[in-house]
Amino acid sequence: MNFETLKKSHLKRNIIIGVVAVLVISAVILNFTRAKYRVTQSIPLVNGTINYSLADLNVVALYIDGTEADELDSSKQYTLDTSQSTCTYKDGSEIEGLSLSYDSETGQLNISPFTTKGTKCYLYFDTKPSAKDTLLAYYSDVQTRTSFSSTVTATTTGTIYKSANSSQYDDDGEVYYFAGNPTDNWVLFANKYWRIIRINGDGSIRLIYQGTSANTTGTDAQIQTSTFSINSSTYNNNAYVGYMYTIEQVHGTGTNSGIKTVLDTWYNDNIENEEKNLHYGQYLDGNAGFCGDRTPSTSSSSSNGSGGTSTTTTYYGGYIRRYGQSNGVPTYECPKEDLYTVEGSSNGNGALKYPIGLISMDEAWYAGGYSASNSGYYLYTGQNYWTMSPSYFNGSLAYVFRVSSDGYLGAGNVDWAGPGVRPVINLKADVQITGGEGTSSKPYVLS
Repeated sequence: MNFETLKKSHLKRNIIIGVVAVLVISAVILNFTRAKYRVTQSIPLVNGTINYSLADLNVVALYIDGTEADELDSSKQYTLDTSQSTCTYKDGSEIEGLSLSYDSETGQLNISPFTTKGTKCYLYFDTKPSAKDTLLAYYSDVQTRTSFSSTVTATTTGTIYKSANSSQYDDDGEVYYFAGNPTDNWVLFANKYWRIIRINGDGSIRLIYQGTSANTTGTDAQIQTSTFSINSSTYNNNAYVGYMYTIEQVHGTGTNSGIKTVLDTWYNDNIENEEKNLHYGQYLDGNAGFCGDRTPSTSSSSSNGSGGTSTTTTYYGGYIRRYGQSNGVPTYECPKEDLYTVEGSSNGNGALKYPIGLISMDEAWYAGGYSASNSGYYLYTGQNYWTMSPSYFNGSLAYVFRVSSDGYLGAGNVDWAGPGVRPVINLKADVQITGGEGTSSKPYVLS
C-alpha cells in the first residue's frame, strides 16, 4: 500500500488575511478622510478671488459692504462680519458651535468645526477704511490755498489743506497736506514719533521724523548732523547737488551722497533689521518716492534746460520756483529721473535700496516755510536741517536747500557738516490707523 502526503490548502487562510488587511486599510483611509473635517480649515482667498482648496465648501453668497460680489479686491483689506456670516450643513441645518474668522493680512478664512461635505456658507465682508479715509474723517476743516508768498504761522488744529486744482496735484493725483501749526498730525511708528507732511496722490502717507519722544524742537527731532555730499572735499561740481549722482550726468544715480549713506544706515538699524527682529519696512511704500528735482538752467529767472554738469553755473528747478519768479509757487510734481524710488518700482528712477529720503523744498514751502523766519509752523525745530532739493551751483560750490534754524527756506553748501538729517518715509495706502488722536500725547497708532 502506498501512502501519499497531501499538501494542505492555504486558500482559506489567505482569503481571511486579505479581507482583514482590506478592512484595516479601509478603516485607516476612512479615518484619515473624516479627520480633515473635524478640524478648523484655513481656506486661502487667492488674489482676491474665491478659490478654495477644498471643493467640499459651497459659498452660496458673498457680500462686500452689503452688495453681492464675485470676488474680493486684492488691493483692499476687509473684515468679516461674523454677526451676519453663517455656515450650514448641506441640508440647511445649523452647525453647532460654529466659529468664523478672516485674516486680512493672509487672506485666509477659518471655519470651525468643519465636519460635513457640502457645507454652505454665506459670507459678509466690510471694507476696512484706508489710512487716508480715516485721517480725513478727523479733520472737519478742509481748506485750499493759491498764494504761497508768505509764511503760515496760525494754529491749524483740525484743519487739513488740499490741492486747489490740478496744478497742485502730485504725479498720482490730488494731495492733502498740513500747513501752519497743527497739533494733531502726530504718528507713532517703529517706536518713533513722526509728523504727517501730506497724503500723497496715491493714498500713501508721507511722514517726517520727529524723534524718540514728543519733543517738537531741538536736536531730538533729527538723527544726526551731516554734510550733504560725501565729505568736505566734494563740493566743486554740479553733480554734488544730487542725492545720488554720476559725474558729468545731470540726473545720474551711480554714487550715493553722504547723506543718503547716513539715511540708509539708520534705516537698517531702526526700520528693517533681521537680527534685531525689526520688520517695519513691510508697511512702507517704495513707489511714492522722494523728489530731488535737478532740472537745470543757466538762467536764474527761467528754466532753459542747460547746464547741470561740471562747473557750469546752474540754477535748479527749486531755485527758479523760489527765487526766479516773482509769483513763484511750489509744486508736488517731480521729474521721473529725479523721483527716487526703490528698485523695481513702477514710478520714478528705481535707484533706491531702501524707501527712505528727505523732505523736498516744495513740501516745506507748502507747509508754511518761506523767505522770512518762521518759528510758528510744525516743521520748525530751531535747527538747520537738509531738504533733498538742489538749489544752485555758482561755478565753484554746490548748494542744496535747507530749513534754517529760524525756520525759513535757504540754501546750504553741500560740504557743510552743520545741518541735521530728518528721515522721511511713505506709509502704504492700506495701512490702518487703529488708535490715537494725532496729538503729541496721543499720536495716531498704526497697524
